[in-house]
Amino acid sequence: MDTHDTTGTLEEALERLHASGPERLGRLTNHAPMVVEALTAHGQAGAVHRWLDLYRPKLEDFPTPVAPVTDANWREALGDPRRAADWIGHFGRALAEEPWRDVLATWWPRLLPGLYGGSTHPVIRVGHAVRALEAGESAPRLAELAHGLGYWAARHRPVSGITALPAAPGAARSLDAVPPITDPRGGFPDRLAAVRRLPLWAGDVTDPDTARARLTELVRAATHRYATHGHGEETMLVHAATAPNAVLRALGSLPRELWAPSLHAAWTASAAVTAMYAPAEPVTHVPAPGRTAQEVLERALAHGDEHVIKLTDTALDVGDERALAAALRAVELSEPLVPN
Repeated sequence: MDTHDTTGTLEEALERLHASGPERLGRLTNHAPMVVEALTAHGQAGAVHRWLDLYRPKLEDFPTPVAPVTDANWREALGDPRRAADWIGHFGRALAEEPWRDVLATWWPRLLPGLYGGSTHPVIRVGHAVRALEAGESAPRLAELAHGLGYWAARHRPVSGITALPAAPGAARSLDAVPPITDPRGGFPDRLAAVRRLPLWAGDVTDPDTARARLTELVRAATHRYATHGHGEETMLVHAATAPNAVLRALGSLPRELWAPSLHAAWTASAAVTAMYAPAEPVTHVPAPGRTAQEVLERALAHGDEHVIKLTDTALDVGDERALAAALRAVELSEPLVPN
């Protein structure tokens, strides 16, 4: 159902949004650029500005720059959220000078180890930006990639010190084998720091085509799993599926030698989120969706919550009934976006 907008609505929306920062309240992500890309990608361009009007109270002004990020000092600025504006400016200049795929290829391996910062939202935003650029280049779409990469660099956070556990055959069974963290309190950073053991699924994969196949399998498994486990935390568990799907969307625009490392980082992200927000028990029955993909998308849009729309976007990529059931489960579990 990929019917990317050709009316200029996405450009208008992105230009409207680029006056806003990547976060609000110092920690909550601005989801609007990701949602408007998802809506236009699935033939809902007519709803974009109406949705943005509802979301507008969640936007904050663009942050104040501190000092330019340069080729000489970028390492010291990496992972500093105060430098978000500086990083966005850096990528804006880079994308004005080089083809966007070249910039992405240079920075992807630098940023990939820090995929876990910002609750994985930065890589998700980059994945949406890449899909939009693959559908057609424009100045606002290039600027959106600069914003996404800049946010990723500012929130760059590596994960280390995790003991590798034996993995089960297949992504679904390996997600089932993820042990929950022992003290599930606090927000994403606190819980991420508590992740100490994860199965090492697909850790021996080096072939690019195998990596892509395994990543596709992971996205499907994590999406399906939301249908039975999403009640553990209806918002955060969305990222177990949407983060690896963002990586999957970027693969075709990256050199093939980066595909296997991308799989490994995506698995760690999905498994870590699974560990951080695991429910005590899964639900035992998932009703069939009883709706077409288009009807599920329309229901998600009517609900309006940004995470519901983004999980539905990933569910449409997966494309089977269990994925659509997961999207409807998100509708059921989540608070709708309503006018203030």
